[in-house]
Amino acid sequence: MYNIITIERRYASGGNEIGKRLAQALGYKLYDHNILLEAAQRLDIPFFKIESLEESSSGNVLLNLSRTPLGGLSGNKDLPLADKLFLEEKRIIEEAAEEGNCVIVGRASGYILREKENSLRVFIYADHDKRVQRAIEREGIQKAEAENALKKNDKRRRNFYNSLTNQEWSDPKCYEMYLNAGKLGLDLCIRLLMEAAKG
Repeated sequence: MYNIITIERRYASGGNEIGKRLAQALGYKLYDHNILLEAAQRLDIPFFKIESLEESSSGNVLLNLSRTPLGGLSGNKDLPLADKLFLEEKRIIEEAAEEGNCVIVGRASGYILREKENSLRVFIYADHDKRVQRAIEREGIQKAEAENALKKNDKRRRNFYNSLTNQEWSDPKCYEMYLNAGKLGLDLCIRLLMEAAKG
């Protein structure tokens, strides 16, 4: 049985919604944007600052995440704020994994928890046109804005993940399940993940 499910996702692929609905269906706790908010609160970082810091860690001191101790902040008082924020996020992810029964979306959580035998690493994607359409519908933006949002957000997520892990964010070898939500649909993806969670 997998009682920890981590989800990396391309922008506007439906990965966030899949994570939320999957957590509800399994009765698991969801960790997504709330990880960032909790980390900022623990570090007493004002809300208006955290958006610019999100997924912007330099990765310079974090390249070997598996060896960063739980918490990771002792002796690192001189780190850039973005790195401190990520190390606190890492601590929250590790604490969530210790409790189990959780779905964690983004923040390189699959890599952080890759040695946990009860964790299932998932990547959600969809083809370009379906993602553009989803961004238009979900965000209420024009096609040109949606195209730019896809490029910007995918690049930010890729750079963040790659700099921290020395792996390629979208490499299928980094995941146990690699799902095309655009073709399969969100409902089927959720059903497949529920079956997979049973082991």
